[in-house]
Amino acid sequence: MDLSREILQYLHYHPQSSRDEIAKGTAFSGSDATIKRIIAAGVQKGDIVVEGKARATRYCLSPQAHLLMPLDLDTYFALDVDDRQVQTSFNFNLIREQLPAVRLFTDDEMEHLQELQTEFHRHISEMTDNEYRKEMERLGIDLSWKSSQIEGNTYSLLETERLLRESKTADGKTKEEAVMLLNHKDALRFILDNHDYLQTLTVSHIEDIHQLLTKELSVDTGIRHRRVGITGTNYHPLDNEFQIREAMRDTCELINGKENIFEKALLTLVLLSYIQAFTDGNKRTARITSNAILIANGYCPLSFRSVDSIDYKKAMLIFYEQNNICAFKQIFIEQFAFAVKEYF
Repeated sequence: MDLSREILQYLHYHPQSSRDEIAKGTAFSGSDATIKRIIAAGVQKGDIVVEGKARATRYCLSPQAHLLMPLDLDTYFALDVDDRQVQTSFNFNLIREQLPAVRLFTDDEMEHLQELQTEFHRHISEMTDNEYRKEMERLGIDLSWKSSQIEGNTYSLLETERLLRESKTADGKTKEEAVMLLNHKDALRFILDNHDYLQTLTVSHIEDIHQLLTKELSVDTGIRHRRVGITGTNYHPLDNEFQIREAMRDTCELINGKENIFEKALLTLVLLSYIQAFTDGNKRTARITSNAILIANGYCPLSFRSVDSIDYKKAMLIFYEQNNICAFKQIFIEQFAFAVKEYF
């Protein structure tokens, strides 16, 4: 790891540090002039914020760097859940102040995504309606399988295809697993039949999608009014129904205010999972709602088929605990590229 990135990593976990503290914390053995120069470059780039003067000078990350800088996931998750330094409570400022002020994608990332979207448009313009429906059905099967697998469903991809196309359940699987997959199919059909449903995101629309995904699964409908815990983390979502609704409204306002469709879709994925507005089915709802936004705006939906479930969960956990979106953004970009190349 280069020193500039190491300094950013240190400041992520140790805000308001002096230059001496940074040098000691990163085990830097060079000259004071060198570390001063590297910090100054970080300030000029907009990654580091300076507070105070002379001996009272302290450094911390800018909001954009805190959200977007790469973090070493292997090192982070090598620590036991109780040993990680995390933000345990919901961060209202994240939605109200930090995310509205940043661009989530770099210029190079946007150029790459736009090229892929252009390729997607070119390909579908050459397809017949029947060919397009078949590709969307194939993507939908893969999405139903992977989205359910992330939640612990044990159906294989082939078993999922048989269930969704022939209504044949797999031996040795529970009824709930089959229902989860069939609910994905129904939710996706609803979105495709009402492709402009999420041109504007509302709390009631999100609740509708959640209800489709959790029917017959013994999951409470509507915004929850009791506490929930998340396995593998000490992050605690909001437990007050009024605050949950407030966070959901803030999220809809943030997403509707973004012009960039990729930002809309990415924010939907992470924030609906972060808020945990429902007793269960939050990440499933986030994935389908995000895809509904892409479809409503003529963009290629994601199947997530090639993502590793553990990598997906780690990227989500580091957003919960550190409010850092970098790892999940990379998954989004990779899965958008995969969907354009694989299906269309």
